[in-house]
Amino acid sequence: MCKIVLSHFQAAEILHAKYDEKSSVITSTDLRKTSIEIPILQDGIDFGKGKSVRWNQIEEIFSNKTACFYVEENIPKIIKGFSEFSGRYYSLMPTESAPTMLISGIPMHRIKGTNPYLDTLSKIKTIVPIGGFVLDTATGLGYTAIEAAKTALQVVTIELDPQAQEIARFNPWSQSLFGSPKIKQIIGDSFEEIEHFEKESFSCIIHDPPTLNLAGELYSQEFYKRAYRVLKQNGRMFHYIGDPESKTGARTTKGVVNRLKDAGFNRIVFKSQAFGVVAYK
Repeated sequence: MCKIVLSHFQAAEILHAKYDEKSSVITSTDLRKTSIEIPILQDGIDFGKGKSVRWNQIEEIFSNKTACFYVEENIPKIIKGFSEFSGRYYSLMPTESAPTMLISGIPMHRIKGTNPYLDTLSKIKTIVPIGGFVLDTATGLGYTAIEAAKTALQVVTIELDPQAQEIARFNPWSQSLFGSPKIKQIIGDSFEEIEHFEKESFSCIIHDPPTLNLAGELYSQEFYKRAYRVLKQNGRMFHYIGDPESKTGARTTKGVVNRLKDAGFNRIVFKSQAFGVVAYK
């Protein structure tokens, strides 16, 4: 990916350097994955190779705290899109670490007291060591698949909405999703796609679905039976549920645990720090 992607964090660093009358600024053009030094010019910022942004454009980026921008033909454009499939708006929201994806304004990662990257690590840690073949039931920005692929033989990741994948293509933190030979992407409904796998195909399943009201089938006993079928003996499934301290989270967790047991899972372990449970076969 060679696109320049900026947020209000980078705009703030650039503007501070300008006001301090510095000749250059150390910032990032990939949402803090890496850092580079850029000269401060009279008209704006010159990124080299004919790519530049004017001061009024930097100020526009700075004023928008919930959007990420990519630079195309020297014009910053918001990373966003409307899904004809779901009827929802998708966008990329910056944090001090990896960005999260907003679906109709709702963040898809925990960002209060943590960040999307640490949120992903907390889920991964619940089922380490991760090896063999892994199923990721909800791709999103691909962070889970990317982390799992570091030790797994292969990760199969399923995304329901093609618009989510389009947003991920603009995200510097998601690029391994498209470049790793160990990650296989499927566009489809996890409830249906899971039926296409052979019995005991996966050593681990990472199940991080949208909320219950958005994806009720993925919290159903029938889905858990399907997950149990494709999970190897002694395999484990992490299931993200939500804040166990909230009334909704506690109620949902109780129902999930009961349905997982009825589906055949013989042990359920609460993982409160990861806002979920691990189910063992």
